[in-house]
Amino acid sequence: MIEFLHSYYAYWAIILLLVIGLYGMLVKTNLMKKVIGMIIFQNAIILLFVAAAFKWDATVPVLDPAYPSEDPVNYLNPLPHTLMLTAIVVGVAIVGVAFALLIAIYRNYGTLEEPVLMERMRSE
Repeated sequence: MIEFLHSYYAYWAIILLLVIGLYGMLVKTNLMKKVIGMIIFQNAIILLFVAAAFKWDATVPVLDPAYPSEDPVNYLNPLPHTLMLTAIVVGVAIVGVAFALLIAIYRNYGTLEEPVLMERMRSE
């Protein structure tokens, strides 16, 4: 059992990050903390895909005489890494829009606390 836990330490760290991000999004009432939780959750998902696509002693998929091309175990699949680069770019755009919305909310209502914000929105 200890060997199983030790061999998958990266996945346990990713699960911990997923739980922290989910906790931040669901439990916190401050909108800034919710966005930070979302960022942590997004990065944990990206780490999960990169960790799942990683192979020890593998190389990029370029024909190399040192590695036999008949054995696909010697090569990495570049598709998950490429998709995660796209996810990083989309994540940065989402975070930028979220921060712009938070600034607009704070300027209009003077708070980022969700219960206070809902009360002020109802009173208008």
